[in-house]
Amino acid sequence: MPVSPVSPESPVRVPTPVSSALSPSASAGHDVVMPDWCNAGVVLRVLAVVNLVVLTVDMVGASSRGNGLTAFVESCSSVEPVVLGSLVVLCGLRRFAARVAPARQRLACALVPAAMAALVLQLSLRFDGFVGGLPHLTRIGGILVSALFGAALQHYFELRTRAYSPALSEARLQALQARIRPHFLFNSLNAVLSLIRSEPRRAETALEDLAELFRVLMRDGRERTSLHDEIRLCKQYLSIEKIRLGERLQVEWDTSGIHDDALRDAQIPALLLQPLLENAVYHGIEQSARSGTIGITVRRARDLIHIVIVNPFHGERSAAPGNHMALNNIRSRLALLYDVEAQLTTAVVAGQFEVRMQIPYVKAAP
Repeated sequence: MPVSPVSPESPVRVPTPVSSALSPSASAGHDVVMPDWCNAGVVLRVLAVVNLVVLTVDMVGASSRGNGLTAFVESCSSVEPVVLGSLVVLCGLRRFAARVAPARQRLACALVPAAMAALVLQLSLRFDGFVGGLPHLTRIGGILVSALFGAALQHYFELRTRAYSPALSEARLQALQARIRPHFLFNSLNAVLSLIRSEPRRAETALEDLAELFRVLMRDGRERTSLHDEIRLCKQYLSIEKIRLGERLQVEWDTSGIHDDALRDAQIPALLLQPLLENAVYHGIEQSARSGTIGITVRRARDLIHIVIVNPFHGERSAAPGNHMALNNIRSRLALLYDVEAQLTTAVVAGQFEVRMQIPYVKAAP
C-alpha cells in the first residue's frame, strides 16, 4: 500500500533500524560484537586458521615427534571436535548476545572453546584412545590455547566488522548517488504533472509511490526489510517508470516458487532488488525505442532464495560501465552482509541480459 502524503500536521515516520548480518545493532541496548558463528564464511575461516596453525606447529616439531603429517592427523582428532563443538555452541548463544554486555560476549568467545577443550581432554583421559590428543601440550595448556584462539578469532572478526563500516557508509553514499539519478526525478515529476488534469487520482498515487521510494532510499544501507515489502517497493518504482515509458515497459512477475508466508518472513537488506530493476530499466528498456519486457522470478529452495531478473540485451550499450558499477556495488554489499553464502552472477542468454542472485533465507525474529 502506498504511504499517505506527508502534511505539515502529520508526523514524519522514522524507520526503525534493523541489524546487519555481520554487525547488528542490539535491540536491547547492547552492541553485538560476537561474530556470526553460523555463517559459512566465518566457519570456513575458523577451520582454515586453526588447522593451518596446528599443521605449522606439527611440521616444525616433526623432528622430535616423527612424521609431521602423521602428527597433524593425530592432532586433528582432538582439535576438530573442539573447534566444531565450539562453533555449534557459539552459534546457538549468539541469538542471545544482544542481551549481555559486549565484554561478556567477548568472554564467552574465549570460555566456550576452553570448556570444549576441557571436555574433549577429559573424555580422552577417561576413554583411552578416544582421541589422539596433542601429546606435546599439557591439559592446562590445551585449555589455555583454546581460550586464546577463541579470543583472537573474536577480536579478528570484530576488527574486520569495524574496518568494513567506513566502506559500508561510502558504498551507501555512492549507491544513493547512482540510484537517485537527476533525470529519473525530473522525468517522473514531468510525467506526474502531465497526469494532474487528466488523471488526478493516478497522479496522486504516483506521487505517493515516489515519496515512498525516496523515503526508503534515505534509509541506512544496513537495514533489513521483508522480501514482501521489497517487492512491493519495486512494483511502486516500476509503476512510476511505466508512466513515462508507457507501453515500452512491460513487467512480468513470477513468485509462484515461494509461499506467501515465506515472502513476509524472509528478511533481506533494504533496496537489494530496486537498484537491479533500475539497472534493467535503464540499460534494457531506455536504450531502445521498441517495447521490452523485464521478467522477475522469485523462488525458495530449502534455505536459499533465488531471484532472477531478465531484460532485453542491446549489445555494447547494455554493457556500459554504469551497468557493471551497479552490479559490482550489489556484489560488494552481498559479500559484506552474507560473506560466501550469497552469490550474484550475470549472463547473456538468448538475447536477454540475465541477473541471478542467491541469498540465504533468514526468517524474521518472532
